Amino acid sequence: MRDNGPVPARRLDPGKIREALDAQLADLGRPPFDGPESRAGDACVLAVLDAYDAGLTPVRAAARAAVRHLLEELAARAPGRSVEVRVPPYAAVQCVEGPRHTRGTPPNVIETDPRTWLELATGRLSWAGATDAGKIAASGSRADLSALLPLW
Repeated sequence: MRDNGPVPARRLDPGKIREALDAQLADLGRPPFDGPESRAGDACVLAVLDAYDAGLTPVRAAARAAVRHLLEELAARAPGRSVEVRVPPYAAVQCVEGPRHTRGTPPNVIETDPRTWLELATGRLSWAGATDAGKIAASGSRADLSALLPLW
């Protein structure tokens, strides 16, 4: 099989992020986002975390946008294809340089739920705390993101 190089990441549509963010803000009883488009992804992450903190179920589109936003950030900071990070049902990315797989299940897989991923990526939860609590399923010798998290 020929290697065509890295697969370009699918980027989130800024309009869809903004739409999802505004839906989440409305669900929280807040006004629409009035900041710059470049900050909408971060604002969406915070709004979804606020929904979780309030004991609410986040708006599905907002949760998806928040998860994908932070997974894209991880893949940008640690490009590669040796580790697959899965956050079902919303997204998965390959990241971290090193040996890569081409078929079947990758040798290094990390899977967690959306809330845990958002908390890990924003520093609300440590990698050790999440693994100790059984909130992360990780397999493979490179399936450890502790050196890469939090993202902000």
